[in-house]
Amino acid sequence: MLEIYGMTLGPIQENGYVVVNSETRKALIFDPGEEGARFINWIKENGWEPQAILLTHTHSDHIGAVDEVRDAFDIEVYVHELEADWLVDPNKNLSAMQPFGLVSLREAEHIWTTDDLGEQTVGDFTFRLAHVPGHSPGHVIYIFDDAQFVVVGDAVFQGSIGRTDLPAGDYATLMGAIAREILVLPTEYQLYPGHGGATTVGAEMASNPFFDVFRR
Repeated sequence: MLEIYGMTLGPIQENGYVVVNSETRKALIFDPGEEGARFINWIKENGWEPQAILLTHTHSDHIGAVDEVRDAFDIEVYVHELEADWLVDPNKNLSAMQPFGLVSLREAEHIWTTDDLGEQTVGDFTFRLAHVPGHSPGHVIYIFDDAQFVVVGDAVFQGSIGRTDLPAGDYATLMGAIAREILVLPTEYQLYPGHGGATTVGAEMASNPFFDVFRR
C-alpha cells in the first residue's frame, strides 16, 4: 500500500513529499526544497529507504536540498529536459532573485523527455508522468492511480493555481495544461501541492475561482 507524507521546508514554506510503500519501506522523494538535515533525519527516523528524487520543477524553493539529500541516501535525480540546466543556474532557478542564497546543484542523472510521458517505473514504484507547463516550462506531475493521489507541485493549490508572473511563466499555458491533465482525473483523487494543504480534484472543480471558466 502506498502512503504519502509531507514536510514543510524553508522560508517559502515549500512541501517536500515522501511516497512510501508501507510494506517494504521503500520510498520516493519529491522536491526536497530546503532544510536538508531536518528532512534527512525525518526520513531516517521513519525507517524509509529512498530510491530516487523526483522533481516537479526546478524553482529554487523546490530544489535547495537536492544535493544534500541525494548524497545522504546515494540516490539519483529525475528532472524534465526543459529545466535540466536550471539545477546549475541560479538565474534560471530564480535563487538569484531571492535573498536566501544562490542555488547551484549538480546535474540530474535522469532527464524526462516527451517520450517518457505516460506510465513510468522508478525503483519499485509505478506512476504516470504528465507535463503541466505554465508555472515553469518543464513542470511535471506524478499520478499514482492505484493510490488515487497526485504530486502536483506548483500547478494547482487549494483554491488557487501556480504563479505565472515569474520568468518563463504563462497563464494560458498553465490553464490549458491543468484542464488537460488534472481536471480530467477522477474527482476523488487527492492533490498534493508544493505549498499549502492537500485538496481533491472535485473540491477544486467545485470552488477554485480560477476554474470558473470550466464550470460555465
